[in-house]
Amino acid sequence: MRLLLMSDTHLPKRAKELPAPLLAELPRADVVFHAGDWVDTATLDLLERLSRRLVGVYGNNDGPALRARLPEVAYAELGGLRFAVVHETGPAQSREARCAARFPDADVLVFGHSHIPWDTTAPTGLRLLNPGSPTDRRRQPHCTYMTATVEDGRLDDVLLHRLPPR
Repeated sequence: MRLLLMSDTHLPKRAKELPAPLLAELPRADVVFHAGDWVDTATLDLLERLSRRLVGVYGNNDGPALRARLPEVAYAELGGLRFAVVHETGPAQSREARCAARFPDADVLVFGHSHIPWDTTAPTGLRLLNPGSPTDRRRQPHCTYMTATVEDGRLDDVLLHRLPPR
């Protein structure tokens, strides 16, 4: 099962559209995750239309229209792994322990907010993934997103994809 992870798209404020390399990944993905800060409903509509399965949440920059359609926290069981998705996890310091306590029944947590790619594992085994942002790199050298695979109850092939400058 192929996964596509993104967050913090901030359309149309940070970019007019999703980058072509990211859009090209959509037909290859069995499940698409979006960890919030969509900003516009058009992006949600697009991903719902083009994704086989979409798991998304709202972020702090998402208004009432998005909050009416998306949860604050989403859960999905995929290929024997339990996923949780949330926008904000708080400061980087102690993130693993804090998230492991908040999501004790999850194997993988997908989150956003910081625009900073993140891939760590808590002592409990919880894998924490932040794909960064495909449209707003902030202080990062590149805009980014992630792909991964799930097979036989394992998360494999977690890759951070760097997008070319716009």
